[in-house]
Amino acid sequence: MKKILIIAGEASGDIHGANLVRSIRTKTKNVKFYGLGGQKMEEAGVKLYYNLATVAVLGLFEVLKKCSFFKKIFSDTVKKLDEEKFDCVILIDYPGFNLRFAKQVKRRNIPLLYYISPQVWAWGKGRIKLIKKVVNKMVVFFKFEEEFYKKAGMDVAFVGHPLLDIVKPDLSREEAYKYFSLTSNKKTIAILPGSRQFEVKLLLPIVKKAAELIKKEYPDTQFLVAKLPSLKMDIFDEVLKDNKAGIRVVENKTYDVISVADAVIVKSGTSTLETAILQKPMVIIYKVSFLTYFITKIIIRLPYLGLVNVIAGKMVVPEFLQYDARPDLIAKEVLNLLKDPKAADEMRRSLNAVKTNLGESGANERAAAAVLDFISKN
Repeated sequence: MKKILIIAGEASGDIHGANLVRSIRTKTKNVKFYGLGGQKMEEAGVKLYYNLATVAVLGLFEVLKKCSFFKKIFSDTVKKLDEEKFDCVILIDYPGFNLRFAKQVKRRNIPLLYYISPQVWAWGKGRIKLIKKVVNKMVVFFKFEEEFYKKAGMDVAFVGHPLLDIVKPDLSREEAYKYFSLTSNKKTIAILPGSRQFEVKLLLPIVKKAAELIKKEYPDTQFLVAKLPSLKMDIFDEVLKDNKAGIRVVENKTYDVISVADAVIVKSGTSTLETAILQKPMVIIYKVSFLTYFITKIIIRLPYLGLVNVIAGKMVVPEFLQYDARPDLIAKEVLNLLKDPKAADEMRRSLNAVKTNLGESGANERAAAAVLDFISKN
């Protein structure tokens, strides 16, 4: 029986980790999984040492506040490397934790596969030296990442993006209108404020004001917020009290919320790709603490942040980041998408090209095959 340690630290990594585990188990029963992750991975059969999804944070200041807790998680998991004698370690994104942990794995000569690459192409190439030193194999979502790691002389496999298999609404447009009690002759705007509490607290108040501006100029609009089950409802209740735009919160129906929308206001991250796959015009927003923003501006190497723009190699979706994340600017761009069908259609064409660059369906199966091949050779 093979023993695998698998680590994912955020909601998206938890989903991808769970799907990878399930795909591996369809190919072999001769494997047991242990690690760090969230509810999805636990449901897939991973024995969790800690549920990291419940403590997910982002940004220097936010991480520092939880520093002692993360140190304990880290040291406890390092101890497991010695106690359990794993046959393989799989790390999923989450570079702040996982790249440090990778050094400990390397010291113990345990085969290490990295699934979902850290964004070294955005944060500069300094990390590639570390990755090449400690990681035995990279399994990546994007074609440009495969080329990047090949140039660095690494063993890399491009499997495509598993979102192509995941991002599918459960309801038809007609069913969604009925389910969400929407008015068919009004424009629907979806709001995706993030998967972390601090993101919702920072971004939703801005979007609420933008929605009020949109509603004032374009009364025939209706707004839905896609809420993840891991987020507490009281955050949304607090922000959306005195809700003049009539924003409604929907839980656990993200893809249906996106698919019924005429435009989407979306937090930068994986959710931009989900929106692109469903071919919906969008604007990207993001905001972090001042200290995190200041450091990021020094380090980041790209002229844009949104993954759709990174993949396209140009700005195809407008980004409103930090001080530009203003209600008036966001509202103006959303209104442009609602009032100008040509602009919305042009964005859809660009998003279709992004979707094509994500590869073909079946990424989870290809990733599982890559993992099992890696284990067999090590």
